[in-house]
Amino acid sequence: MTFAALRGSLRYRLLLGTLFWIAASIFVAGWGLGKLFHQHVETQFHAELKTHLDQLTAQLALDEQGRPVLALQPGDPRLNQPFAGLYWQIDRLAGSGFPAENAVLRSRSLWDQVLDVPADAPVTGEVHRHRIAGPQGARLGMVERRVTIDGLPLRLIVAADENLMIEPVSSFQGELWLALGILGLGLALAALVQVFVGTAPLRSLQAALGRVRGGATRQLEGVFPTEIMPLVTEFNSVLMQNAEVVERARTQAGNLAHALKTPLSVLANAANATGSEDGELARLVAAQVEIARKQVDYHLARAQAAATARMPGARTPLLSAIEGLVRTMQRIHAARNLEMVIHPLAPALAFRGEEHDLQEMLGNLIDNACKWAISRIEIRAHARHDRITICVDDDGKGIAADQRDAMLQRGVRADQQVPGTGLGLAIASDLAHLYGGHLALADSPQGGLRATLTLPAAR
Repeated sequence: MTFAALRGSLRYRLLLGTLFWIAASIFVAGWGLGKLFHQHVETQFHAELKTHLDQLTAQLALDEQGRPVLALQPGDPRLNQPFAGLYWQIDRLAGSGFPAENAVLRSRSLWDQVLDVPADAPVTGEVHRHRIAGPQGARLGMVERRVTIDGLPLRLIVAADENLMIEPVSSFQGELWLALGILGLGLALAALVQVFVGTAPLRSLQAALGRVRGGATRQLEGVFPTEIMPLVTEFNSVLMQNAEVVERARTQAGNLAHALKTPLSVLANAANATGSEDGELARLVAAQVEIARKQVDYHLARAQAAATARMPGARTPLLSAIEGLVRTMQRIHAARNLEMVIHPLAPALAFRGEEHDLQEMLGNLIDNACKWAISRIEIRAHARHDRITICVDDDGKGIAADQRDAMLQRGVRADQQVPGTGLGLAIASDLAHLYGGHLALADSPQGGLRATLTLPAAR
């Protein structure tokens, strides 16, 4: 299927729209949930640092020499493991006769390192946050607080490796996107199934239209959803109206032909009854009447075929039509004692058109073969794809290659001594073209003429 065809496909549009919104929803959900989880972990990270800072503040005191000490060491075991990722430190600020000094107390986890924090000192009691470089190049998140004990200003610092926050966020996001990917795949498959299930009635409608077009039925048949039934009902109504219009057109064409043939017969009889003194006039009238009759027959056949050639639902079995025509021709040409052979053909072969038109085309071809055959006529047919090919062979003298195209013109006859109007092949050719087929003349393996008629096949 080409891209242009895909763009015009209802299924393509539904799938494209659904998949777009599924992908957009999955992306927004993944981004939003990841953002929320990151914020939650970051809040917990700083809340834990503040908890350690509060514990450190609560245990801080001065010894007898006025030096800061902790009454009780913090209980988190990471604070006793070198470079475990969680650290605390107490700096002395300048004042009360003491110079500033970094790391007057620090956790064992810092080992021989000192946290290098910004020089600004927070307001007493407030908690500040910073990001600083830590041991072994780690990036630390830090909280600090300024306290004053007996006039001694101190800065309390608690810091932790940000990887303790980043790693669970990364792990969660990986699992989140995997889960959302599986969810998106499931939703995409569900959308695919939904689109195919939802458009199944349209495929059933297409199949029903194909049966009408192929001649299997004359109206749409099947069980359809309530949303489609109004369309089916309206379409069947159009088909019925079309059939009525076609039938009226055929009837009017037949009535017109009958109305013309009656005065033509009167003129012909009058011309034949005219005396010898008006013989030239009688012959002229008779000739013109015969020409008019030929034209009426020719245009009547074309009008009737044109009215039904595109009408859906028409279907004519081929075998029964050929057998009926052969029996008729055997009676008409009984005096010639011709052998007519119908080669085996599939009983299911059918012409997508009216029976009368098929009989008109094949009847002219078989009748023409009977007029020119010496002793044998063969009829064979086969189907290929959506076409039926019918071959009528005779063992007569045939027609020269340079004259075959002319034989398909109105009123042209190969031999004026053989009875006929010269319209048979022309009518067959014109009817075939009206049905989207064609008639071709070629040499027959029997030595005579082969007439090959190609017509649309009914399913």
